[in-house]
Amino acid sequence: MGSKGGQAARESWRDRDIALAFVASGAPEAQLALQRLERFYGAREPDSADVIVALGGDGMMLQTLHRSLDSGKPIYGMNRGSIGFLMNEFREDGLIERIREAERSIVHPLIMRVTDGMDIVTEARAFNEVSLLRQTHQAAKLEIAVDGNVRLAELIADGLLLATPTGSTAYNLSANGPILPLNAPLMALTPISAFRPRRWRGALLPDTVRVSIRALEAEKRPVSAVADHVEIRDAREIDIHMDHAVELTMLHDPGHGLDERILREQFGA
Repeated sequence: MGSKGGQAARESWRDRDIALAFVASGAPEAQLALQRLERFYGAREPDSADVIVALGGDGMMLQTLHRSLDSGKPIYGMNRGSIGFLMNEFREDGLIERIREAERSIVHPLIMRVTDGMDIVTEARAFNEVSLLRQTHQAAKLEIAVDGNVRLAELIADGLLLATPTGSTAYNLSANGPILPLNAPLMALTPISAFRPRRWRGALLPDTVRVSIRALEAEKRPVSAVADHVEIRDAREIDIHMDHAVELTMLHDPGHGLDERILREQFGA
């Protein structure tokens, strides 16, 4: 849903009831919340709802984003999982009012296009990051190009990831990558346990560039390519760019939006 469409939807919510569709992870806490909320607020299919309410952890939010690619429905998550960085606090009461007052965060996915050892081409999207990971005890050897220009002829490492601002506080942060403000037009390219060049800490790239990665000595050093929940084994050539034509909306309670959470994360709050 584009920004104009989202504004129109929000204005219309002030004049009528909001139709909610609830989706939940398989966790017992999420399933119990699903039953109680549907009993109280009603149950709609996502296609006929104004807002999708996701119950679970961050994994459930990512799954819901992927399922909503075509519809563009805004998503309001409530934490019934473990970490829940992307989720709101769980409460059963006042849900309609919370959604009416929610702040909006617009996110774009990465598109990963992979050619494997059988010359099969697979395309997948990622809202957090695309990761390249060694498959065996052998370190990966990777060539990195940006917009067709080779910038690093050989990276020897456990892997490499390209993260969106939304995903910069997830696996990227654990790999000592930088935290990106949500509205920053950037992507974080971060090595995982780099061996050579040992001092290379990655790069900040404009979100308009195309990153191409080639697995070197791929027979000896096989690499997996992972876009959120999609994994391709024996990846040989990987092409990644941000899809600005697709934008999805996450809803957060006032004062607890992604921008605020990312700022808190940077200051250790």
